[in-house]
Amino acid sequence: MMNKLQKDVSLSEVHGSIDTTRKGSWWRQLFVFFGPAYLVSVGYMDPGNWATDLAGGSRFGYSLLWVLLMSNGMAILLQNLSARLGIVRGRDLAQANREVYPAYINIPLYVLAEIAIAACDLAEVLGMAIGIQLLTGLPLVYGVCFTALDTFLLLFLQRLGMRRMEAFIIGLIAVVGGSFLFEIILARPSIRDVASGLVPVLKGKGALYIAIGIIGATVMPHNLYLHSALVQTRKIGSLPGQIRRALKINFLDSAVALNLAFLVNAAILILAATVFYNTGRTNVASIKEAYQLLPMLGTDLAPKLFAVALIASGQSSTLTGTLAGQIVMEGYLQLRINPWVRRLLTRLLAIVPAVAVILLAGESEADNLLVLSQVLLSVQLGFAIIPLIHFVSDKSTMGAFTIRPHIRVLSWACAGVLVWLNMKLVIEEAAPFMAAPGGLPWKIAAGLLGLAGLALLGYISLHPFIERRIRRSVPQLHPQPDNLQDWTPPSFRHIAVALDFSEHDEKLLAYAAGQGGKEARYLLIHVVESASARMLGKESDDYETRKDQERLDNYSKMLREKGLESSSVLGFRNRSREIARIVKEYRADMLVIGSHGHTGLKDLIYGQTVNAVRHELKIPVLVVSL
Repeated sequence: MMNKLQKDVSLSEVHGSIDTTRKGSWWRQLFVFFGPAYLVSVGYMDPGNWATDLAGGSRFGYSLLWVLLMSNGMAILLQNLSARLGIVRGRDLAQANREVYPAYINIPLYVLAEIAIAACDLAEVLGMAIGIQLLTGLPLVYGVCFTALDTFLLLFLQRLGMRRMEAFIIGLIAVVGGSFLFEIILARPSIRDVASGLVPVLKGKGALYIAIGIIGATVMPHNLYLHSALVQTRKIGSLPGQIRRALKINFLDSAVALNLAFLVNAAILILAATVFYNTGRTNVASIKEAYQLLPMLGTDLAPKLFAVALIASGQSSTLTGTLAGQIVMEGYLQLRINPWVRRLLTRLLAIVPAVAVILLAGESEADNLLVLSQVLLSVQLGFAIIPLIHFVSDKSTMGAFTIRPHIRVLSWACAGVLVWLNMKLVIEEAAPFMAAPGGLPWKIAAGLLGLAGLALLGYISLHPFIERRIRRSVPQLHPQPDNLQDWTPPSFRHIAVALDFSEHDEKLLAYAAGQGGKEARYLLIHVVESASARMLGKESDDYETRKDQERLDNYSKMLREKGLESSSVLGFRNRSREIARIVKEYRADMLVIGSHGHTGLKDLIYGQTVNAVRHELKIPVLVVSL
């Protein structure tokens, strides 16, 4: 169910599974590359977008169309940076963060990424539940619970392969786009009024809240993680020309897919402005109200298409949200769990707050919760965008494919605008709460949380410059010796080897034999971590303990057949303490251990096993990178 990744690549089950290096016509090559951006684009037209677009169109008419256009331009730019990272470096954004930032920074970045995915999934849960209710009359809380069943659809699609999953999601996009094309034809909006919405203007504080919700619903942080991994499903080759071709075609892929998403969002806002704002119904901020009023277009088919498109939108977004969750967990923690477990965990994180709000505040609050989820997404954008810009601007890792200066300036301008808008929103929304009497502990906690967020944002912004300054300022503490003093190479007579029963065991044993040869004795160590072993220790006699002992004995037998003296011992409970204890007890004069040891969540998050063992021992420790 859960294991440490042995192969550190994004979406390893489909990594490089689509070969783009085969010769063929230009159109054939284009078709092979197309796909990742369409999976990303569904996040740009999910039910959260519907809520913010409907609220913006019904309350402010066409005046927020420019926000949609601006956020779409930002999305195209940032998604191309994300794709560039994946194509050039072969790393997704989570992996790149893990490799650059220290653990105490990566842990909050991972938590924020998971919160963003949960917020996105919350919008999808509510949107699908509302769509089901509109078509069937099922109570909203039942519809929310019913959405958990889409886990089985995801499992089925994953078994069909990446191209079929892409085809299915593109089909759902076609349903959404076709439905709104029909709605717009019926609504017949004024072209002049629509064009007036492209002039930047914000009509009051409420418009700012909706505008930032639109930005959060359009430029979503989890999509940056997703795109950097999806492009790696294509096998593109390592030659500069092949990489350059992949970058060009992926730019075209992103531009087409995201502009289609923009047209869908614009259609929703224009529909709301035409049908509701222009008829004086400026208080239509809920999806259900919009559904009930759509018969004003003169046909009962309009609301039905609206509901079907809503369900298709939510379903397509939830599939890509699950992939993003897998990428984030594997990238930051190097931890993989079964897809259905991951899906259920993510879905439960969305279902629980949705059910709680519906039961406590009523179904009328569902749309407010949708808009809030999108604002929450927007607030977290800086924590994904800033590292991404740093990575694609780094010449030491990107080489000739580093982004050009004008793209860098434009990228930082986007990041600055987004961070400024979000800080402005947070301050405006927090001001009434902080000014209200009472609740001092909560106010202190909110203030500390805000300061922590600013500190984290500042650190990831300045980290490359801090690291460069540290490297330049390191003094030469000791002079270089003119020659080496007389020395005798050490010899090791009793070498301990910590094994994790993976495909790396052979490598560890080979390194150990290389240090001691046939003159040394070898002590093979493995720590049992079954539930029984944790409780009973040496008294444990469960199946895993017996099989582990058999495997150690078999290893010892094979070493003896090669002329090497060998013995084995099992440890129990805590890995690091047990390895150190056994090494000391058996008086080994050297330890050979793998760089990540046996699997375990604590080790994955904190990386403590090797260091904890090393600090407990006073003998040489050979750490073999696996």
